[in-house]
Amino acid sequence: MEAGTIQIICGNGTGKSELALGRAIREVSRGRRVIVIQYLKGSMPREAEQWYKKLEPGLRLFRFEKNGEYFEDLDEQKKAEEVQNIQNGLHFAKKVLTTGECDMLILDEFLGLVDQKIVSDEMLRSLIEARDPSATLILTGRNCSEKLRKYADSIIDIEKMDLNR
Repeated sequence: MEAGTIQIICGNGTGKSELALGRAIREVSRGRRVIVIQYLKGSMPREAEQWYKKLEPGLRLFRFEKNGEYFEDLDEQKKAEEVQNIQNGLHFAKKVLTTGECDMLILDEFLGLVDQKIVSDEMLRSLIEARDPSATLILTGRNCSEKLRKYADSIIDIEKMDLNR
């Protein structure tokens, strides 16, 4: 994987976040700094939190949402509160990309923010254009819009397998 690329991992299949995390672990093992920001995930099991802690300081995980439920399950008031928290996470992501704070930034379920219309096209473009050219950016989620595809250096589309064939 080349440094400074924009990679998208999308599709209806499972394992998108795991693939991104595998790439992160590989980079950490090479002495590179990785930041993962997760969106729209709901609460994280305590065991997973402890596992991520073991990878510090090479890999740092951030979650800005305060409610433990999935975004889609929230009422409108809680969604509005979470959108503000998500916006804080997006500002942090932009800061990380512009300051060279990491070698790789993974925005896990970022494509869901685009689907939910939490991220505008302008915000998306601003985030990508602000990136330090040496930083690798990985975006995950189900759907990859045509507008986003034009920024990508590589796209991995993970399809759901029919195991009954």
